[in-house]
Amino acid sequence: MWTHVVFWVCAVGAVATGVAVFRVDSMARATFALLLSFLFVAGTVFLVELAYLGVLVVLMMIMEMVIMVVFMIMYMMNPAGLMPMSMVHNRKASLGISVAVFLALASVVLLVDWPERVQPLAAEPTVQLGESIMGSKMLVMIIVGLVLFTTIVSTVVLATHRGRYDRYGDRLERRIPDDPVEGGVSR
Repeated sequence: MWTHVVFWVCAVGAVATGVAVFRVDSMARATFALLLSFLFVAGTVFLVELAYLGVLVVLMMIMEMVIMVVFMIMYMMNPAGLMPMSMVHNRKASLGISVAVFLALASVVLLVDWPERVQPLAAEPTVQLGESIMGSKMLVMIIVGLVLFTTIVSTVVLATHRGRYDRYGDRLERRIPDDPVEGGVSR
């Protein structure tokens, strides 16, 4: 009974936050709505007992969306991607394509005769899934992921040669900053 409740909460949550991606008025909010949508999808993946894949979705989506928001805050012209903007382009065509794809997928779900499982479940489905996806390269991919994350953090740290509070030094109560870089933020 509880799996049905959790499934419907995750399903409705995924669709609602997916719709919110196109309804909110900034890129940062749309990014967090998309993150929530992926987390709800990961919840349904956990329900079908694919824990490895569920953890993979959670970790990948959290890292991807947080990195995307960090880069929006650093590099976008408007403050942190929070300025109002439209997230939908070509409304009529996108609505038509969305409805057509939904109807096609729904008809496949309802009209296809789904096969039943004839083989018993594997003793370790997580190991079997990992081996079928990555083969013997699983450890290499884990290390590559850590190296990529370290590279991203290192480039952000090295790209900013001064911190947010360098203008004031240790005395943050100072009225006029002592900006070490000329032409910085106006006084």
